[in-house]
Amino acid sequence: MGSRGEHSMASQQQLQNAHVEDEEGNPRAHVEDEEGNPRAPVLAQPLSIMAEDGEETSLPISAHPPLMFSFNERIRPLLDAVDKLRHLKVAQEGIQLPTIVVVGDQSSGKSSVLESLAGISLPRGQGICTRVPLIMRLQHHQNPQPELHLEYHGKIVPTDETHVAEAIVLATNEIAGDGKGISHTPLTLVVIKRGVPDLTMVDLPGITRVPVHGQPEDIYEQISEIIMEYIKPEESIILNVLSATVDFPTCESIRMSQRVDKSGERTLAVVTKADKAPEGLLEKVTADDVNIGLGYVCVRNRIGEESYEEAREEETHLFQSHPLLSKIDKSIVGVPVLAQKLVRIQATIISKCLPEIVQKINDKLNSCVSELNKMPQHLSSVGEAMTVFMRIIGFSKESLRKILMRGEFDEYPEDRRMHCTARLVEMLNEYAGELQKSAENKLTENFLMDEMMVLDEAKGIGLPNFLPRTAFLVILQKKVKEISKTPVDFMAKVWDYIETVLITVFMNHCENYPQLQSAMRRATHNLVAKIKDESFDRVMEIVEMEKLADYTCSPEYMSDLGKLMAQQNLFMEVMNDYYKPSRITIEGFGEIEVGHLRGHSDVREQAFDMKMRITAYWKVVLKRLVDSMALHLLLRVRNLVDQDMEAEIVNELMGSPAGGPGAIQRMLEESPSAAKKRERLNKSIKLLKDSKEVLAQIIDRITVVD
Repeated sequence: MGSRGEHSMASQQQLQNAHVEDEEGNPRAHVEDEEGNPRAPVLAQPLSIMAEDGEETSLPISAHPPLMFSFNERIRPLLDAVDKLRHLKVAQEGIQLPTIVVVGDQSSGKSSVLESLAGISLPRGQGICTRVPLIMRLQHHQNPQPELHLEYHGKIVPTDETHVAEAIVLATNEIAGDGKGISHTPLTLVVIKRGVPDLTMVDLPGITRVPVHGQPEDIYEQISEIIMEYIKPEESIILNVLSATVDFPTCESIRMSQRVDKSGERTLAVVTKADKAPEGLLEKVTADDVNIGLGYVCVRNRIGEESYEEAREEETHLFQSHPLLSKIDKSIVGVPVLAQKLVRIQATIISKCLPEIVQKINDKLNSCVSELNKMPQHLSSVGEAMTVFMRIIGFSKESLRKILMRGEFDEYPEDRRMHCTARLVEMLNEYAGELQKSAENKLTENFLMDEMMVLDEAKGIGLPNFLPRTAFLVILQKKVKEISKTPVDFMAKVWDYIETVLITVFMNHCENYPQLQSAMRRATHNLVAKIKDESFDRVMEIVEMEKLADYTCSPEYMSDLGKLMAQQNLFMEVMNDYYKPSRITIEGFGEIEVGHLRGHSDVREQAFDMKMRITAYWKVVLKRLVDSMALHLLLRVRNLVDQDMEAEIVNELMGSPAGGPGAIQRMLEESPSAAKKRERLNKSIKLLKDSKEVLAQIIDRITVVD
């Protein structure tokens, strides 16, 4: 049983033996019960309290409560650091802070526990009294005059012990409205008072399932959402307030805490109303059916018009003399023990989380600074705009040289579409394959029939057996015409691809300037359209040249022709011998049918000769069509990158109706999304730097103390 508590019986006895001072600092006698046993010291300051019947009363209490411990001086710097970080709203950057979160079902006695810790009165009434997260910052100081104020909506509202409950109600209404609704916006209550424990806790609305008194129909869902938001982070300590009058497993607050803390390692339970249901309480906290890892503390609620002093005296007497409650280990009973536990747990979790918080702040700060540095500079003059514009042009040209000319793709390692030299080679090979395929399709169809028909039509008066050049040109021109569309389609495909590459590169280098992007797109489209037209003209010129004359100096022509003509004797033998099969195999053509040629003895030899010449020469033509396209592209891409592109973009900007240097400046105005991103990053950097400074100061103070 004792193992569940944070401190031993010895430490509890030490706490009970601590002397109490009067208002002038003089030691007072210990408080003893009927059997002479010392009771725990009690609060001794005049407080305005609200009794359960709603009547306000002011009663004196002792000057130096037991809720403040000597090690608070060590805890205070840590707690100050966390409170300042919370005030800076560092959680907006995804950095969670160690927090004691107070949860409990409605009417569990949650407000009474917090009142006992703070020595002040909180709002009371029917229904939900806490409608917003109430951050309670308790801070001990030596001045006997308490200082209380509220912080919300960026303002500080002073109050006092007499009017604090009323001030909380007014602030809550301002935050959440005058109705019964709730809000996620927190309200901070700062209590700087002699003798209170150094604690910061977040009190959340009490859990209720059935809406009453004008509450929203989905009040349970709304409260659950707020509670889960605060208890889900691993840095949160859950202070679960349970009434001794109910079965713990049935409490909704237990179910919620178990959803996020199944092991219970960050859940502490405080059991209220112990005097109302003492039977079986020892067994409840001993059996721990609900898995409370940080243990239990049993307390007695203040009743009626009791002062805090009287309430603590009665609590001490109850747990020492009651037949059942006196059996509970003294290390887990009483508000002083609860305060001590909370202070120590808080110190432990802050000490544990602080290095991680420092690291997270540094990492987040470095990330934000790096992201901000990647953004373009904010432009404020024409000169800056021109400088950035020319820098974008320069970077874009270098990127295009790398991917279009040098075959480097380190800027786009995963995007195969941007590995341009490889893609261009693929397109060129595909184009060459299409040309070759179109040539092969008609090699064996009606073998020599086209040639014989052309020879018949090209006959003239003259010596026989001479191959008319006009017949050769007719066949050549016909073949060139049949494939003339292929190089045009190839060129269109290539330039369409290059246009997408250009736009991708330009958009990448001016992604933060949408106006410049649109100008870049227009300039790229216009320039590629011009180049495409020029390339089409060049292709048609090459095609026309091939139609014009049959010329080559390539030795491959004569070599290939010799190999083909070497098969003429075999061909003629088959033609002259009607008993031989009508299908023969000719190198370069494969197996062909020649039976239909036996009736054309006058021109078939000439036709065979011309067929072989056309076949040998056609190889040269196809190579020229591929080589010339490749060389044209290489030259045109180089000129595009080195000369045409920059001139076209500058002309698009400067030559527009609203041109001039002002046009460039307008083009480079930051987009709304980029401006919003810059503002967000600057705010985050300032917040994180402030947070870092807060932690640095606290760490320095801790180091000096050590």
